[in-house]
Amino acid sequence: MEPVEIVEDGLLLRPWRPEDADAVYRACQDRDIQRWTTVPRPYLPEHALGFVTGVSARAWAEGTGAPFAVCDERTGELLASCGLVSVDRALDSAEVGYWTAPWARGRGVAVRATRAVARWAFDTLKLRRLTWQAEIGNHASRLVALRAGFRVEGELRLAHPSVDGRPEGWLGSLLPAELAAPGEPTPYGPDTLAARRAAVFGRPQPVLFATAIDTELRLRPLDDRDLDPIVATCRDEQTVRWTSVPHPYQRADAEGFVRDFAVAAWARGIGAYYAVADADDRYLGSLDLRISPADPLVADVGFMTAPPARGRGYLPAALTALCAWGFTTLGLARVEWRANVGNTASRRAAEKAGFVFEGTTRGGLQHRGERVDVWVAGLLPEDLA
Repeated sequence: MEPVEIVEDGLLLRPWRPEDADAVYRACQDRDIQRWTTVPRPYLPEHALGFVTGVSARAWAEGTGAPFAVCDERTGELLASCGLVSVDRALDSAEVGYWTAPWARGRGVAVRATRAVARWAFDTLKLRRLTWQAEIGNHASRLVALRAGFRVEGELRLAHPSVDGRPEGWLGSLLPAELAAPGEPTPYGPDTLAARRAAVFGRPQPVLFATAIDTELRLRPLDDRDLDPIVATCRDEQTVRWTSVPHPYQRADAEGFVRDFAVAAWARGIGAYYAVADADDRYLGSLDLRISPADPLVADVGFMTAPPARGRGYLPAALTALCAWGFTTLGLARVEWRANVGNTASRRAAEKAGFVFEGTTRGGLQHRGERVDVWVAGLLPEDLA
């Protein structure tokens, strides 16, 4: 495959040159590039030189890839890397990969470059599909893909997961008819809900605060220090009676809950799980906010209280703080609470937090092998006022 240059939307995309090595080396010292891409760690000057003089040239010569240096069309400054990897002529398909230098972020460079590469791939190479994948949790890359027109379609287990990353990745694809024209607006612009949430979930989970009478509460991410109190809480008779926790509850269940639900929900951008702790960081309970897959403006809330902390008003205060964060930060329009009919302690906590009881759903949940009736309540932003 013959190397080419592409000029589009203020960018010059060209084959890599030996003189790019210094800029590539500087860019790849960036923490995010090292965290989310497959560049060597630590990244040394010889890695940069080998990439711009060897790896990239072989990809062009062998037809396996089309790596471009993305430069400012006017000044020639290196801004990013973008190109095709894993070109498959039998399927007329290729994967798109990119990174943006730290000094060029926030200017839409990766989106414009990805669109330009895609247009060239479809028009010149006559490819029929482009794919994109990224480790779950890489919300910046996901947002670039969405803005470039990719449809994010699911998850897959990664063949070469990062040592300190998740083993699953997001997968997306783009067909020729879905590619927008240069400069055409995208449904995932900077002011959209998708962009807002990518910014939220792309950062570490924040600590929230609440006050119950004279006790200051900290809502912090769940971690290993919570495992033993979670086990104790989930072995409690009332927890077993009213929730669907495994029974009998083992430490492995708590480990799976933190790893596969709490940590994974934040990485996927689908919810936030919190431990409620006092000023001495003692575990008082857990609560979570899960965004509905059917309606991105609605979330469900769930909670449980450690037996020694019950009846003290801790969970209503924590629940109010979490829902307020959901409304203001995630842009939610409604939060829903559900509990088995008869769970008056949970209902009292929800109503103290402002939830309005709305009725009973017959056979609304599967619980311990049977369908049970469920109470339903809702909270709107104005209810917190």
